[in-house]
Amino acid sequence: MPKVKVDGVEIEVPAGATVLQACEVAGKEIPRFCYHERLSIAGNCRMCLVEVKPGPPKPQASCALPAADNQEIFTNSEMVKKAREGVMEFLLINHPLDCPICDQGGECDLQDQSIAYGRGKSRYDENKRAVTEKYMGPIVKTVMTRCIQCTRCVRFAEEVAGVPEIGAIFRGENMQITTYLEHAAKSELSGNVVDLCPVGALTSKPYAFEARPWELRKTLGIDVMDAVGTNIRIDSRGRQVLRVVPRINDDVNEEWASDKTRHAVDGLVRQRLDRPYVRKGGKLMPAAWDEAFAAIAKVAKDAKGSVAAVAGDQLDCETMFAASSLVKALGGSLLEGRQGGLSYDTSSLSAVNFNTGIANLETADVILLVGTNLRWEAPLINTRIQKAVRKRGAKVFAIGPEVDLTYKTTWLGNDASLLTKLPKDVLDAFKGAQRPALIVGGGAIAIDGTHGAALALVETLGLVKEDWNGFNVVHLAAARMGALMLGFATQGGINAVAAAEPKLLFLMGADDVDPAKFAKSFKVYVGHHGDKGAHAADVVLPGAAYTEKSGTYVNTEGRVQRSDKAVFAPGDAREDWSILRALSDVLGKTLPFDSFEQLRAAMVAAVPALGVEGVADYGWSVPKLSAKPKGEFAYPIKDFYLTNAICRASPTMQRCSAELVHGETIMEAAE
Repeated sequence: MPKVKVDGVEIEVPAGATVLQACEVAGKEIPRFCYHERLSIAGNCRMCLVEVKPGPPKPQASCALPAADNQEIFTNSEMVKKAREGVMEFLLINHPLDCPICDQGGECDLQDQSIAYGRGKSRYDENKRAVTEKYMGPIVKTVMTRCIQCTRCVRFAEEVAGVPEIGAIFRGENMQITTYLEHAAKSELSGNVVDLCPVGALTSKPYAFEARPWELRKTLGIDVMDAVGTNIRIDSRGRQVLRVVPRINDDVNEEWASDKTRHAVDGLVRQRLDRPYVRKGGKLMPAAWDEAFAAIAKVAKDAKGSVAAVAGDQLDCETMFAASSLVKALGGSLLEGRQGGLSYDTSSLSAVNFNTGIANLETADVILLVGTNLRWEAPLINTRIQKAVRKRGAKVFAIGPEVDLTYKTTWLGNDASLLTKLPKDVLDAFKGAQRPALIVGGGAIAIDGTHGAALALVETLGLVKEDWNGFNVVHLAAARMGALMLGFATQGGINAVAAAEPKLLFLMGADDVDPAKFAKSFKVYVGHHGDKGAHAADVVLPGAAYTEKSGTYVNTEGRVQRSDKAVFAPGDAREDWSILRALSDVLGKTLPFDSFEQLRAAMVAAVPALGVEGVADYGWSVPKLSAKPKGEFAYPIKDFYLTNAICRASPTMQRCSAELVHGETIMEAAE
């Protein structure tokens, strides 16, 4: 490990570290624009200049210079100060002075660093250049005159998103960053370039001119748009969520978020349920809480234990525990969380878990994908495979309909029976693998026999080793693993629940249940949007969305995480657990908790694993299942941008769907 001196202090740094990283280890702040920890080194902004001895008598770019033994690095010498002032002066030559109207104001690296390292005045008297605006789609707003050509967006598109559609044209001062033929960026992760841009050249189009950063209240939360469990920060003003941005968590999402995570939030204020409704004469009519509760109590009185609850895809664990407690208090036992119709075996949670871990997946060397379009089902897991392919040369095989996964994939066909007779080249690749991985998607596990056939491959492919478990199932719903831990899994799935014909059915934010299956049931919908579930209900009770309540979520790898309440629910809407607690009083089955803290304590007492943040330990066991799959796989997600009630209410997601999925041409106002 090299030993270097930084401003007179000797430190030891890892082999391969750069001078910039050595300075950071020493606690020195080095300004930069093009350098980013998760992207390749470009070395083109020159803001990170430092003085290094021995070496040429001039400042050097610390981001691209390897740290070596006996180096002396100076970060605050007169040479460095003058060099940084010169670089900043050049960067500002063509940059427009429009900070007061720039959306990046208050969060702009150029703004901050020009104050800290700039000269305070410019010697440039010529006209500034101007660049025509570029069209990058419904998510990214461009003001390319501000661009300083750091190329972070270019490198992100190629190296992380895997869609190399952003690049540079022309040369010198005429250089411009643009998408290919100025079409919309077609990556599900395109919104991340807004966070990466160190100036105001790329900003968020849906959030444009909504608020300044110092006006916002920031709340730590967990995303519920997929099962990855992306760590997010919810920025709100008053009672409205204005934006969602990712938080850094190297074990889950690094510092990225999908476009759906970021921009579905404008659906939180549209088509909301803000009062109870009761169906009268075939129509849902507004009602008071006591009237709605009385209608439910009338049915519950005659139900005699014929009660069921179906959990939606975005539910927190506390709400599911409260719902199960109420169902059991009423004498029922039918609980189900797989509203889409899946009915796989849940006797072993490890057999339906993402056992490798999201972060560990990037170290895999051979991967077999079975019936999964990871680019839509879990974009941030897909980026890990992209990294494994790009950095480690991992081989990827796939069974299912061919799609562009952003990395080289060998497609084996679309026949479930291939799991029982894998080609020789696949078997040979796994035989020599140190870290093999099998990933089963929602499209595969829906076919009878696929789960068993996949588990049979554990031994055949050598997936489980002393310090490695390569068997993985990707779930699509944020609530799925939490629901399984809480017992929301009836043998036979939703069809078995429907066959029991429960007299009273609680739809807990469940919008994708086929109402025809429950034609004889009295349906109570507890949720936040007037979507499919509310339309089919006999009583609608307005609940809270994920930003309006605290809760515990378990992601697809079994990681227990907690989210905080950012804003209050609109109108008469209440947090779901408090609705169930009040209803239990009316039904004469009072639940044993009066506060959220008591509810969480009761839940943890029942399922201790939900009380410890981090990856739950499910052990490892393989149930004996049928292993004779047949038929073709079909991916469950048909439209990435419209997968839940919040997205379907979001104008931004509707526009993304129209333009990016269905190819519709969206005209700008000026056109």
